[in-house]
Amino acid sequence: MNDSRSITNMNNNLKFIRTDAEDPNFNFLVTQLDADLRVRNGDFHTFHGQFNKLKNIKQVIVVFVDDVPVGCGAIKEFTSDTIEIKRMYVIPGKQGMGIATSILKELEKWSLELGYSSFILQTGVNQPEAIGLYHKNNYKIIPNFGQYKGDDNSVCFEKKV
Repeated sequence: MNDSRSITNMNNNLKFIRTDAEDPNFNFLVTQLDADLRVRNGDFHTFHGQFNKLKNIKQVIVVFVDDVPVGCGAIKEFTSDTIEIKRMYVIPGKQGMGIATSILKELEKWSLELGYSSFILQTGVNQPEAIGLYHKNNYKIIPNFGQYKGDDNSVCFEKKV
């Protein structure tokens, strides 16, 4: 893990940590995310998994409740002014409490600090909660980008500042 790990916000017993993809708490949460996606997406998880490698992810947020990691998200440069939001997850039992929206807002804030003005992301058609989250936060459906072009199991979103 790099030395840039820092607390960015504390509210409603939530503690947000800025870290990187080597963070063991992030890796623990991503393992749970991948297990959930394997159930939801079956064989398509293998296809999408190739695009979710962690080695090029340098900005990660892990959120804690009472020192227990309960959610995460990451950002990765897509173009010089666009950031891709990746690996969004909140553990069962903590979903529906606004934690995902808080993570998304923290990722947007960090992206703006880094000089980006546009956010894109991909989620799956079998993730209605995620689709609802992005609609609620003013993301608009766009044609599938990059490796997701022609993939009927993907839904891509964009938000510009």
